[in-house]
Formats: sequence, structure tokens, C-alpha cells
Amino acid sequence: MTFSIWTNSAFSPAATQLLHEGTRAHKLIHSSTLSSSVLVAGGSDPTLALADIAFGQPNPADCMSNAKLRWVEVTSAGYTRYDTPEFFDSFKGKGAFFTNASGVFSDPCAQHVMAMILAFARQILPSHRDQLTDHSWHYDERRYHSRLLTDQTVLLLGFGAIGRRLAELLAPFGVKLLALRRQSIAASNAVMICAEELPAALAEADHVVNLLPENSLTHNFINTERLALFKRGARFYNVGRGTTVDQAALASALRGGHLSDAYLDVTVPEPLPPDHELWTIPNCYITPHTAGGRHDQDEAVVRHFLKNLAAYEKGEALEDRVI
Repeated sequence: MTFSIWTNSAFSPAATQLLHEGTRAHKLIHSSTLSSSVLVAGGSDPTLALADIAFGQPNPADCMSNAKLRWVEVTSAGYTRYDTPEFFDSFKGKGAFFTNASGVFSDPCAQHVMAMILAFARQILPSHRDQLTDHSWHYDERRYHSRLLTDQTVLLLGFGAIGRRLAELLAPFGVKLLALRRQSIAASNAVMICAEELPAALAEADHVVNLLPENSLTHNFINTERLALFKRGARFYNVGRGTTVDQAALASALRGGHLSDAYLDVTVPEPLPPDHELWTIPNCYITPHTAGGRHDQDEAVVRHFLKNLAAYEKGEALEDRVI
């Protein structure tokens, strides 16, 4: 069967060639307006009405109004603009599928967080700061402030693809792993907790990793009240979405010493303005939304779609299916 496949993604030349080769048996429709960033919503495009399958960042309203559309795969792990009751009801009503590319980004995001957890534990970041500034030899402070992860408690806020991969990476270090998830699942390497158990978990955790998506339930999830519940000296990591954290409250907790350190890959807004206070808090470390980055990102995203396309053609299960 031949499908009309619409895309609005501006891929690298190598990934574009891969997409053309992989969809040779089908009709590939390129939007007149290509999207170079998954953080920017794709505009409305009348050519989407011709598609059976959409791959990229299609306009949600266009997706809902297209009666023939049977599957959308977005080129990102996050899908905030599609995460509405109206969108879900529309797709379920017409028996359409919705998948994301979380499998592409789970490893880089998990490895990124793992790198920061280890950098904090082993005093790498303050040692690097010494090298960049006064070249001081803080032997006692760096050596005797170093920690092992063994027997420490890590709390994951969210246990999707990234959380599950991070749990695998943490397993050899002998940590106690807790995970909060809206819909609980069985996990052999983590203790699943519910919302009612969160205060006690925050009080116990040495590391709190925020993986929450952006939606109406997660806005400012990490706020003054919850930060006050954190174990004193805990470390906080955010690779979810910037909107899930009250940044003023976080800055206060860092300056006041309640939190030992924070690592942020996502902020509000993005880019974070050069004069924002978070840049100058010495125990706050920031990367520019690069946790999911990988040198072969575009090719990996296309391969993910093509693998799902092969499964779709055979009527088999799709990877990273949301709907």
C-alpha cells in the first residue's frame, strides 16, 4: 500500500537523503514552510490535508481536521502542544496513532544527567572553576567533600523513556531509586511512588531529577512549598521543561543553602537572558537545552520514523506510541 507522507522538518542533507530513500515506495510531501527547531510550533499548511501520515511538527488543528490522517510521528520527545483532551479524543475517535521520538533522546538525556550527578559527587565542577579562576589547590575540601553514589537516594520525577534509561545507568552504583509517575508501571530497578508519597520521598532524596513534561498539571511543580520539603543539601536536576520549575523559588533555595546545587538544561525563557540571576548563582549550572543532543540526531530521528513506518506497513506495534 502506498501512503502520502507529509513532513515539515528541515533535516541535514544526510538525513534528508535517508528519508527520501526510505520512503521511495510512498509519496513524500514537503511542507512549503520547514521547521528547523522542535521548540517552535509548525504553522498551518493546507498540504497536510493530502497526507495519510505526518512526520515532523505538524499544526495540531490541521491534524484534528484531517479525516484521512492515520498516524503522526513528531520529531521530539516532548509533545506539549498535542497533549490536550481535544487532540487525544480526535485521534482516538478516528483510530489514528500518535508517536514521539523519545527513543532517540532517552540515551543522550540519561547520559547527560548521569554525567552531572557524577560531576557533583566527585567535585569535578568546583575543581574546574578553580582552574579557570585563582588556580588554588583545595586539596582537603575537594578530596573530603567527594561522595560515592552508593546507598544514596535518587528520586526521578517522571519515569518515561529517559527515566527508565537513567535507572539502568544508575543501577551499577547501588543507589536507592524512587520514581514518581502519573500512571504507575512495574519496574524492577525502581520503587514507584504516588503523589501522596512525594513529600516523604523529597525529604529522603539526595538527588531529585525532574523529567516532567509541560502541561497544566506540572506548571511550577517544583515551587516554594515543595523545595522546602527537599532534604537539606540535596541536588536538583531539570531536563524536563522549564515551566515545571518556579525559578525564583529555586534561586532562593540555592542562595539560602537549602539546596547544595542545581543543574538546569531547560529554563524559562529560552534562551535564558544574559542578565538572568540564575547565570550568576555559583551553585547553579546551566546548559543550553542540549541534554538530548547527539551528533547524529537528524539521522537517528529519521531512522526511528522509518523503523516505525516498516512496522506500520505490516500492522505491527509502533515504538514510542502515545496514542
